[in-house]
Amino acid sequence: MPRSSDLPDCFYQNQPILISPSRPTPKHSLYLSNLDDQKFLRFSIKYLYLFRKSTSLDVLKYSLSRVLVDYYPLAGRLRTSSEDEQKLEIDCNGEGAVFAEAFMDCSADDFLEVSSRPNRSWRKLLYRIETHSFLDIPPLIVQVTSLRCGGMILCTAINHCLCDGIGTSQFLHAWAHITAKPNGDLPIAPFHSRHVLKPRNPPQIPFDHPGFTRIAPSKDLNLNQCLQSQPLVPTSLTFTPSHILELKRHCTPSLKCTTFEALASHTWRSWVKALDLSPSLHVKLLFSVNVRKRLKPEIPQGYYGNGFVLGCAESTVKEVVSGNLHSGVKLVQQAKSALTDDNVKSMIDLLEDKTVKTDLSATLVISQWSKLGLEDLDFGEGKPLQMGPLLSDIYCLFLPVIGDFDATRVLLSVPECAVDKFEYYMKDLSDRDDYDVGNGYEGEDNGLMI
Repeated sequence: MPRSSDLPDCFYQNQPILISPSRPTPKHSLYLSNLDDQKFLRFSIKYLYLFRKSTSLDVLKYSLSRVLVDYYPLAGRLRTSSEDEQKLEIDCNGEGAVFAEAFMDCSADDFLEVSSRPNRSWRKLLYRIETHSFLDIPPLIVQVTSLRCGGMILCTAINHCLCDGIGTSQFLHAWAHITAKPNGDLPIAPFHSRHVLKPRNPPQIPFDHPGFTRIAPSKDLNLNQCLQSQPLVPTSLTFTPSHILELKRHCTPSLKCTTFEALASHTWRSWVKALDLSPSLHVKLLFSVNVRKRLKPEIPQGYYGNGFVLGCAESTVKEVVSGNLHSGVKLVQQAKSALTDDNVKSMIDLLEDKTVKTDLSATLVISQWSKLGLEDLDFGEGKPLQMGPLLSDIYCLFLPVIGDFDATRVLLSVPECAVDKFEYYMKDLSDRDDYDVGNGYEGEDNGLMI
């Protein structure tokens, strides 16, 4: 394998095939909730798994066909509703998931050497479907790439309109369970109906929802577009339990906080500082919050659709930069505590208005993949050596660390000109609150791994 981080090409001996459910499944249209059907979620969640030892391709294909009997909507196709062209639904037609087989001339250890952060060459690890529309992309695409050492890389693309992170983890564990224990029952039976999140008629919207907007931001205020127009570079930093404890110490004893709250506040502040934004600019932090148990009644166990909403912390650049971790954590906690049963139902009703969009104009979005059990996937030949996204972009991911349940890897792509600053501020755990701190980037090495 070359010394650069670019991967060699994949070789496909056969064309990809469609894996259909192994038995007949219900044929109907599946309603998607307003949380599923947001334009913000019209993409596929792309996972990459590296395994030391491969599982038989025939076994994987057979077990996939079996699990698709239970998760049959993933074998269907997206389409617009006949009643509303702006509304999506699933045509549960059993057409099947795409399954591609490939070979790459590298070893698992070769890949581990370059796996700290994704790069564009990783895209070849997932078969690309050439389509004109998002609707034409099958909800589930799988590629298994065999390695010369006998290991394998498993990549999956799962449509976000069908599943959230919890749902994708539930599906992948069901597939792995059937693969490893063909005669066993599923650990969790999937709950398909999305009507548990159906909006009220007429809509009732008594709350403000700062994470959404109806107004298209002007170009000079749209930081999101500005960032995407520049070359972006993935950054990856691992926070061990001792690093996280050091962050939390800045809040205690007056304020107790979770690992997520401390790390989200620290990442938001580091991102804002690194981008050298106007002090008066209003910035937001959006982060995923699971509402399955916040709603009354609770969403049934096994629900694999989108059962999360975005909490929204907001402030000015000046307040974020000159504030401290304590003040940032309080904003995150207030945003979380606002998401009551009534608030979430108000948000679902708000999304009936298709002019409403997630406000990404000057926003950092954090999605938590840690604590979902994604790193524990085992098809019978052992747990993965590496787990993460296939790609990195302007959305920030909190990822699990293989072998250390209490550690978190923060992955985020930032403009090339801001990489050094962002990494400097992320590694600076001192919580200094002066506005211009760190311009020389001469802080001590504190052991954070990049």
